[in-house]
Amino acid sequence: MRTKLSAVSVLLVAVVCVVIGLATVLSLRAFLINELDSQLGHAAQGPPPRPGDGPALCGASAGTVPPFPRGLPPNSINADFYTGGGSTGSLFTTDLCQVSLSTTDIAALAPSTRFGVPYTRQVGSLGDYRLVAVAERPLDGSSFVAVFGLPMTSVNQTMTQTGLVIGGAAGIALVAAGLAGAAIVRRTLRPLRRVADTASRVAELELDRGDVALSVRVPDADTDPSTEVGQVGAALNRMLGHIAAALSARQASETRVRQFVADASHELRTPLAAIRGYAELTRRSGDDVPPNVAHAIRRVESESARMTLLVNDLLLLARLDSGRPLDSEQVDLSRLVVDAVSDAHIAGPRHAWRLDLPPDPVVVTGDTQRLHQVLANLLSNARTHTPPGTTVTTGLAAADGKVVLTVADNGPGIPPEVLPEAFERFARADTSRSRNAGSTGLGLAIVAAVVAAHDGAVTVTSVPGDTVFTVRLPRHSFGTAAPQE
Repeated sequence: MRTKLSAVSVLLVAVVCVVIGLATVLSLRAFLINELDSQLGHAAQGPPPRPGDGPALCGASAGTVPPFPRGLPPNSINADFYTGGGSTGSLFTTDLCQVSLSTTDIAALAPSTRFGVPYTRQVGSLGDYRLVAVAERPLDGSSFVAVFGLPMTSVNQTMTQTGLVIGGAAGIALVAAGLAGAAIVRRTLRPLRRVADTASRVAELELDRGDVALSVRVPDADTDPSTEVGQVGAALNRMLGHIAAALSARQASETRVRQFVADASHELRTPLAAIRGYAELTRRSGDDVPPNVAHAIRRVESESARMTLLVNDLLLLARLDSGRPLDSEQVDLSRLVVDAVSDAHIAGPRHAWRLDLPPDPVVVTGDTQRLHQVLANLLSNARTHTPPGTTVTTGLAAADGKVVLTVADNGPGIPPEVLPEAFERFARADTSRSRNAGSTGLGLAIVAAVVAAHDGAVTVTSVPGDTVFTVRLPRHSFGTAAPQE
């Protein structure tokens, strides 16, 4: 905007300079030509010349020099065109000499049909002349048309000098206007720049989750309602106030939901444990029970175990959301991968499980139990959502102070419409990734939350035949406190 406004101001000054310059040049030219026309008019209205009038021929003997014809100055031209034919012409030089004109120059002086009206012509190599034609009848009875001319050299020189002066002044004015305009525009738009900086700082804030302290505001000096920029600044402050209130309300709601989930999950663990205990006790008792009752007892035990798993997952997510710190200790990630893949092999014997580990152990700082849960969830996700016979490869590498853990399978892949929501809670893929076992829909959400708590990141890429989950973890410590149950 500053560039455009500066350019517009310079353009306006340029237009004004051009208009003023053209008006000045044209007016000056008209004035100078009018002066020449006045001299020609006096010459045309004077008495006819008598024989012998005029300057002496060049080289004539010294003596009294007669005046120029009808008072014309040096470098003027006089040509006579006789009625019966023939013409003569002379140039009166500055050294008071009379020089005869060539036939070509005399032809260029052919008189206008409008006697007494000045006109302009170019006379050969002599340049432009202002001319006037007068019908003459001298005392000797002859009749001819006399043409008088004054050079326009002084007019052209004056116009050239004036143009150069006006052009130079216009150039200086344009440079001054550009510099002054840029300074004025920059100073005028400084409040708008501060408003834009405020908006930029707000745009850099992460407003999608968590407790957001939206304390950024436009300075009071830039909220003057009497100016356009002040109106924008005031409107932005009001909008930021509304957003801050909405974020506070959202955070309060999320806090209440997390607290409710944490409290409910914690309270549900005890009755669920009792239900599982009584169901298992009934199933193991020696009393004979009808087959349908035994089946119902087994279903109660199975569903209570599944609900216990869901409650534990919800409780873990609630604790991670609340920022509860994790354990910080040295973890041999290579051994953790081997153990997790061994467990997955037992749980899914119909899958092919492979390892791709470096020769040296890879050690990170983190929470052993939670990192094991990350591996277990990724491997369980691969086992649950791929058909038997799928090859699952777990890789580990260390480079540039980071550890990269990958879990890849050659299954059917994740649908493109589901891929952006893969780490959302309770996200479900469609039937293209078959589910042979139940799932809470929280496994990948827990992976993302635990990895984020370790200052890492998890991503996924998927096409049919190649799905890769990639976990990147720093090797340095992220904290020392341990969570409390």
